[in-house]
Amino acid sequence: MDDVVLPHDSENDTQLLITQAAPADYEQIWEIIEPIIRKGDTYVFDPGLTKEAMKAVWMSPKHRVYVARFKDEIVGTYFIKDNQSGLGAHVANAGYMVHPERRGLSIGRKMAEHSLEEARRVGYKAMQFNMVISTNIHAIRLWKKLGFQQVGILPKVFNHQEEGLVDALVMHRFL
Repeated sequence: MDDVVLPHDSENDTQLLITQAAPADYEQIWEIIEPIIRKGDTYVFDPGLTKEAMKAVWMSPKHRVYVARFKDEIVGTYFIKDNQSGLGAHVANAGYMVHPERRGLSIGRKMAEHSLEEARRVGYKAMQFNMVISTNIHAIRLWKKLGFQQVGILPKVFNHQEEGLVDALVMHRFL
């Protein structure tokens, strides 16, 4: 991959385009997902999941899936879904992944901001993350900057591939 520097001024922010994903995007989405789930330090997904098994999860018909593109390259992806069914369906849940070689360029933040707008636009009243791994300090810092509050701690619920059993946070914000 070539080096990419995403400009941080509003005139050039249009170079990062966030749109709903198409089925054909999954090849590039998998290039983002695979190294992240294999590492086993931020998501509960089985690190051994196959490409097709993960496609069924990430591209589920119950998810609204989005991609962040810089030029012709997909550099990030996220989904929005109901956090719970039925009487809990007014609260959104979401998952985000940025290409490992594109971290530190505010792509995650831009996708998060976009997801909050999209969730509000489609009628959600709040967003909740059920398993923010306590060792994922970058995510925790971002969620707090975006107005999320820690509403719970789940003790030792995540089997971190390097650190063993670690806590996860439940984070919530109204839209």
